[in-house]
Amino acid sequence: MMDRVIFAGFGGQGVMFLGKVLAYAGMGADLELCWIPSYGPEMRGGTANCSVILSDEEIYSPVIDYADGAIVLNKPAYDKFSPRIKPGGVLVVNTSLAELEEVRDDITIIKIPATDIANEIGNSNIANMVCLGALLPHLKLVDLEKIQKAMENLTHKRPELFKSNLTAIHKGISHTQ
Repeated sequence: MMDRVIFAGFGGQGVMFLGKVLAYAGMGADLELCWIPSYGPEMRGGTANCSVILSDEEIYSPVIDYADGAIVLNKPAYDKFSPRIKPGGVLVVNTSLAELEEVRDDITIIKIPATDIANEIGNSNIANMVCLGALLPHLKLVDLEKIQKAMENLTHKRPELFKSNLTAIHKGISHTQ
């Protein structure tokens, strides 16, 4: 079994952190994994994406031609990566920053106003975690408990981040139910 996931957005939106959380969750579950970051030439405001592959067997290629799922945090990311979701896959779109003109009918699209929800929580920087919560029920190999343990490891020096990120994930999960 395998989960192939793409995360994309502007630099500074927490794209790489999303990938790290998923990768750490996979490590905690004793899965094979591959995490590949890709940055644009700018630091903040440029493009950023990463891919994560989780598998319960050996991964033969780190390249994701067609993903099982993706989170896109803005319109340019949607335009670039929505064609790379395999039929039957799932795409989480932050509709606070991406209006969808063309919508594929062969994938599940979860429209979530993640930035607006993050602002309601009190921290616009956690829109990425709201989207992760929306994607989480569609992943085969990791669950909320594994994600929570991964976040504990990644935020142990700043426990206030753990609490707000976990709140955001729960908001994302409840949005999809």
